Amino acid sequence: MGLFDFFTQEIAIDLGTANTLIIYKDKVVVDEPSIVALDRATGRVLAVGKQAQQMHGKTHENIKTIRPLKDGVIADFHAAEHMIRGMIKMIPNKNRLFTPSLKMVICIPSGITEVEKRAVRDSAEHAGAKDVYLIHEPMAAAIGIGIDVEEPMGNMVIDIGGGTSEIAVIALGGIVCDKSIRVAGDEFTSDIEDYMRRQHNILIGDRTAEQIKIAVGAATMELDSPPEDYAVHGRDLMTGIPKEIKVTYLEIAQALDKSISKIEEAILSALEMTPPELSADIYKTGIYLAGGGAMLRGLDKRIEQKTKLPIHIADDPLRAVARGTGIALKKADTLTFLIR
Repeated sequence: MGLFDFFTQEIAIDLGTANTLIIYKDKVVVDEPSIVALDRATGRVLAVGKQAQQMHGKTHENIKTIRPLKDGVIADFHAAEHMIRGMIKMIPNKNRLFTPSLKMVICIPSGITEVEKRAVRDSAEHAGAKDVYLIHEPMAAAIGIGIDVEEPMGNMVIDIGGGTSEIAVIALGGIVCDKSIRVAGDEFTSDIEDYMRRQHNILIGDRTAEQIKIAVGAATMELDSPPEDYAVHGRDLMTGIPKEIKVTYLEIAQALDKSISKIEEAILSALEMTPPELSADIYKTGIYLAGGGAMLRGLDKRIEQKTKLPIHIADDPLRAVARGTGIALKKADTLTFLIR
């Protein structure tokens, strides 16, 4: 470790719509929800991450909670900068005498525009980054899964995050064809909210819908080991009184059906765009799933039935992108597919 390394802190950030992960020295040191709580009057940051998440949907008029990212891109520049800064402060750092200069690799959706890229770069620079490299999410996911992306072998990776589902065919260290759609975890959550309102006349918030998705979320009606029914608490729309109802995974599978069909269509359309030689590779290697959405019960089965291809779920789907970003950070100066 040279003197220069002592003054430079290298971090990899998976800036997600739902969660932000920071990797420092090959370890995930921060894993927090992407949310900030601000004082309305002064704009001062009150909480970042889990603490802000607990306030979400329960604030009075002086506090507002903001999710700075929407559909995988920065929607609120000011809040995003505060959030990145707050999360960098959470990194356990023994050296508090001075602030080292930061070198960052941040992952971005593949369907992002130049303006949106600029917003990510500016937010990182305002939060104190000196060198900023960007990497596309499917690329980071592929590296995190353990695929050798520099090989002339085609691999298809699907990363279903909070804001976007990224589908990409990767070969020779580049993305050959990709499809990015803004249907992912957040869309599933709002589908569940709508379903509860329509079918059960009960009003629930984001956090409750998220808990339902984790407890009984399913992509198909035919599960080998179905989860137990889940008790949901919300407000009765007829009487206005809080009440409890039980929901089954079958109902949630029905609620999510439309959104999952959109993801299936995007996968088929990406397969149609794939050059024939790479299609032959994908037939052998199958499709890799990463991101939080990959944990939805029965999703792999459903995609397998639709595409007739083998589906592999990453070992730790939630952290695959972050891990890949961390590996890319170590070789940041030599990798050709990083965007400077």
